[in-house]
Amino acid sequence: MPASPAERLAALLVGLEGLALVTIAGWEIVALAAGDTESVTSAVALLVLTVVGAVAVIAFAVGIARGQSWGRSGGVVTQLLLLAVAAGALTGLDAQPATAVLLALPAVVTLAVLIAAARRAGARRSAEEITRGS
Repeated sequence: MPASPAERLAALLVGLEGLALVTIAGWEIVALAAGDTESVTSAVALLVLTVVGAVAVIAFAVGIARGQSWGRSGGVVTQLLLLAVAAGALTGLDAQPATAVLLALPAVVTLAVLIAAARRAGARRSAEEITRGS
């Protein structure tokens, strides 16, 4: 069965987040190559974690596009992590409210779309079970 509009939109939004992580990884590579790091070991570790995160988030987007529940679940976890980082940006002596808003707004929108996609998938599954049972 083809993906619903909510599933397609959720896949697109999560995919864009994955591409944003790829962009951040590129930025980290440039900083590492320019010697703009205090610790090369820490910079490489952060780069590896960023790339792993980007691959995971892009995989979630593909899973969502294919109607897989694990993709939606991973997407939801990603949004909750983004909201946690946004909350962290609001605290401390060096709070960054603008950064918090830039992280939180897309996360809230994407989370809402993911929930709508999950509801649509659940309704579709129920309809399929009723059809098979008749």
